[in-house]
Amino acid sequence: MVALPLLIAFIYYGSEFQFVCLVFVLSLLGLDEFYRMALPGRRLDGMLATGAGALLPLAAFYLGPVGLLFTLTLLVLVFAILLLFRFNEIRQAATETALLCMGFFYVPLLLTHLSLLRGVPDGIQWIFLLLVIVMASDTAAYYVGSTLGRRKLYPAVSPNKSVEGALGGLAGAIAGAFISRATFFPGLTLLDCLAIPLLLGGLAQLGDLFESLLKRSCGVKDSGRIIPGHGGILDRLDSVLFAAPAAFYYAYLIFYQR
Repeated sequence: MVALPLLIAFIYYGSEFQFVCLVFVLSLLGLDEFYRMALPGRRLDGMLATGAGALLPLAAFYLGPVGLLFTLTLLVLVFAILLLFRFNEIRQAATETALLCMGFFYVPLLLTHLSLLRGVPDGIQWIFLLLVIVMASDTAAYYVGSTLGRRKLYPAVSPNKSVEGALGGLAGAIAGAFISRATFFPGLTLLDCLAIPLLLGGLAQLGDLFESLLKRSCGVKDSGRIIPGHGGILDRLDSVLFAAPAAFYYAYLIFYQR
C-alpha cells in the first residue's frame, strides 16, 4: 500500500530523466525474469542480454527514435552472431535465438514507450491516465469476474478469467478515464474518454493473457519472486506492457494532431 503513493509522488515530482531511469530499472528486472523463465539453461547469455537490452529506454532518451531503432537493431545482430558461435544443441539454436531476441521486443521496447509518453506535452497526466485506466480495468475485471463470472474467457491460458470479468474490466477502464478527465486531465474529450479506455483496457487484458501464456509455456506459476505474495515484476507490468505503446501513439498521432 505504501508503494503506490511513493510511485505517484515520484512520477509527479521527478524529472523526465529520473522517470527514464525508473523505466531502465524496470526493464532490467523484467528482462532478468523473462530470461530466467524462457532460457533457464543459458544464464550467462541471459545476463548479458538483460544488461544490454535494458539500455533501450536510455537510448531513446539520449538519441531519439532513430537511436532507439539503431540500438535495437544492433542488439539483435550482436546476439544473433553471439549464438551463432556459442550454441549448445543445434536443434535448439533457432528457438534459443528467437527467445533471446524476443526479450528485447517484449520487455524494454514496450516499456520504452512509457518514457516516450512521459516526454509528450502533458506527459505526467498521460502517465497517470494510463495507470488509472489499467488499474481500474484490472480491479473491475477481478471483482466482476469473481462475483458474476460464468463463461470462461480463455481457459487454456487463464482458467479463472471470464467473459463477464473482461467486460467489467472495460467498463472500469471507461470509468477511470472519466474520473481522470474530471480530476487531473480536463483536456480529454468525451470521445477520448471512450476511445482511450477501450483501446488501453482491451490491450491491458490481452497483455495479461499473453504473460499467462508465456508462464504456462515455460511451466512456471509466477514470473519471479521480487514482490512477496504478488510474483515478479512482469506479473505487475504485463498489462502496462501492451497498453503503454497504445497510449503513446494515441497521444502522438491522434490527440496532438487535431
